[in-house]
Amino acid sequence: MVVFFVTIADSTGSPAGAETTEQQQLSLSTAAARNLATTTKSVPQMQAISSRWLLRLLPWEQAAGGTYRVNQRLTYNAGDGRVTFTNVGTAIRVIPAELAELPLFRGFNDHDALAALANRYEQREYEPGDVIAEFGNPSDSSFLIAHGKVNKIGPGEYGDQTVLDVLASGDHFGDEALASRTDIWEYTIKAVTPTTVLVLRQQAFDEVLGQSEAIREQLAKFQATRDKAQNEHGEAAIDLTSGHDGEPDIPGTFVDYETQPREYELSVAQTVLRVHTRVADLYNQPMDQVEQQLRLTIEALRERQEHELVNNPEIGLLHNADLRQRAHTRSGPPTPDDLDDLLSLVWKEPTFFLAHPRAIGAFGRECNKRGLYPDSVDVNGHKVPAWRGVPIFPCNKIPISGNQTTSIMLMRAGKEKQGVIGLHQTGIPDEYQPGLSVRFMNISEKAIISYLVSAYYSVAVLTPDALAVLDHVELGREN
Repeated sequence: MVVFFVTIADSTGSPAGAETTEQQQLSLSTAAARNLATTTKSVPQMQAISSRWLLRLLPWEQAAGGTYRVNQRLTYNAGDGRVTFTNVGTAIRVIPAELAELPLFRGFNDHDALAALANRYEQREYEPGDVIAEFGNPSDSSFLIAHGKVNKIGPGEYGDQTVLDVLASGDHFGDEALASRTDIWEYTIKAVTPTTVLVLRQQAFDEVLGQSEAIREQLAKFQATRDKAQNEHGEAAIDLTSGHDGEPDIPGTFVDYETQPREYELSVAQTVLRVHTRVADLYNQPMDQVEQQLRLTIEALRERQEHELVNNPEIGLLHNADLRQRAHTRSGPPTPDDLDDLLSLVWKEPTFFLAHPRAIGAFGRECNKRGLYPDSVDVNGHKVPAWRGVPIFPCNKIPISGNQTTSIMLMRAGKEKQGVIGLHQTGIPDEYQPGLSVRFMNISEKAIISYLVSAYYSVAVLTPDALAVLDHVELGREN
């Protein structure tokens, strides 16, 4: 005899008499429905893509032959560089070759003589408020600032004291006094922060000078160059006369040029994009896989390009700003006074500021403290914050140091304005965008397609006063 056991279920699919734990489904679920639908999808997204304002704002010039030469008038450049140091614990020593950055020793390469001078520098420490050199006292020493920040203070128009300049690590003062035997300090140097300096006294300099024929020749060369007629920018003077009457002798002149002008070679950023033929052939709906791979690769290359234009040791703007065009903050965070200082350095038709977004935020906080509300300007439909009518654009490629400091740049852009220009070359083989090529390389035995993606670029500062940098900008300062 066969016995059948039958289970009767209700309309929900649960066995009869069983309790229903979930609400009854009345329609097709979305999970099932997606099997019959085409999903609406975006193109691949990439968080690293930024606005890249620097690339958009720079006027781009053609660099035929891969090189751009910047011809300038002859400049009697006596040197105005920063020096660097080494330390063992708290003992600091100037690197001998770095003394060639001082005006007195620019171009001097006698290592033994420089080493003898470096050994004569003495280390001194100062606290905030200490006077390092005082107006009216004998100027008989050269000072190198190894660490810290100092104010250069001098008499104002009406006898009051005013800050003439702010000097920081790597700066120097007093070295020309060793050569000219200047009688007194014409300014006061006062420490703003704990400061370490290296000092070379006149007596020590004279002792080395008496033992080195090479230094005596360098001293004579420096004095001869300094005595040549030049304008306020150090360029060889053009003799002119004006406001005369009668028949005076009119001076003759000519405009001299640099015999070895700087040449900017185009840099390159490259990568090899690889795509399997199976992906390229079969997975192209609704969007082309190779096209999307290429789009994101180009975005990454352009990001690297902007990074190099800012940070590259050879061509980067942060490294190519003339040292006379570098300013320091007055108190740490970026204030309206600091940006005014930058505008005083690039006062001929300034085009835009460039700052890290956090630096822009810090500047906004300083304005709020003073009850200032800077206007914004319209740039191609974008509302951009501005100071004195000059727009401030964000650039996340400007680095932030470990101690939360950064830099702010101000520049004048354009060839006609003798400003900052971008360099590229158009019309290159397999050009995909201006100055960027996508070149098919091969298909490997593993059926992988390879494309060489290359971007060629550089940046040139046509005259030193086209670019200024505010250094040591502090972020996130506590009130």
